[in-house]
Amino acid sequence: MNYKEYGTQNNDVIILLHGGGLSWWNYQEEAEILQKEYHVIIPILDGHAESDRSFTTIENNAAEIISFIDEKFGGSVLMIGGLSLGGQILLDILSQRGNICQYAVVESALVEPSRFIYSMIKPAIGSCYSLIQHQWFSKLQFKQLRIKQELFDDYYRDTCAITKQNMISFLQSNSLYSLKDFIRNCSAKTFIYVGGKENHAMQTSARIIHETLQGSSLQVFPRLYHGEFSINKANDYINEVYRIIRNC
Repeated sequence: MNYKEYGTQNNDVIILLHGGGLSWWNYQEEAEILQKEYHVIIPILDGHAESDRSFTTIENNAAEIISFIDEKFGGSVLMIGGLSLGGQILLDILSQRGNICQYAVVESALVEPSRFIYSMIKPAIGSCYSLIQHQWFSKLQFKQLRIKQELFDDYYRDTCAITKQNMISFLQSNSLYSLKDFIRNCSAKTFIYVGGKENHAMQTSARIIHETLQGSSLQVFPRLYHGEFSINKANDYINEVYRIIRNC
């Protein structure tokens, strides 16, 4: 697994796990500001642009990041945050090692599996994958994702770099993920965020995570769609990180 690092001279470590189909730029704004006080690391998830291996499972990505933390930071860091697929990987990290961080920030992580969506991913990607290389098609996808316009070049470049098989693999894994029982042993203070304009499954998932993790906090942003908190509202995200660390 490859990593982007910011503020390496600082001691307290924050790890941020980007969403599926995105890359390190998901958290670039946050990292550039947080590096003044923290050592910020953004792993490039397997199967994504600039990664060094194909995507296998959410569980394997989680194990890779745990090994990295063990090797580089003695087994624990200050905070881990994750969006969507990255949020699922974070939840699995907490299932495998519940004391690996003091604080966990879970944004829009799906934990309500859908066999129907799983079955539709392969034919859907098979029929439209060749269109991804066309900028007009990527602009349509980008508009639907509601990502701020200045990130389009990053999005287009990195989407084109994802192979068909990797795209199918991480989307299928995303559609089937559910919480592990061991996550109930998690000792990290966990903060869950979801947009009020996200779909029913995502909002239900946020409630499931909150109800499963005793002492966790759930916040719904009424006007936000999927991923907008970390991608489009970097200053709000940073303020929330500071509030969590300084007030807990």
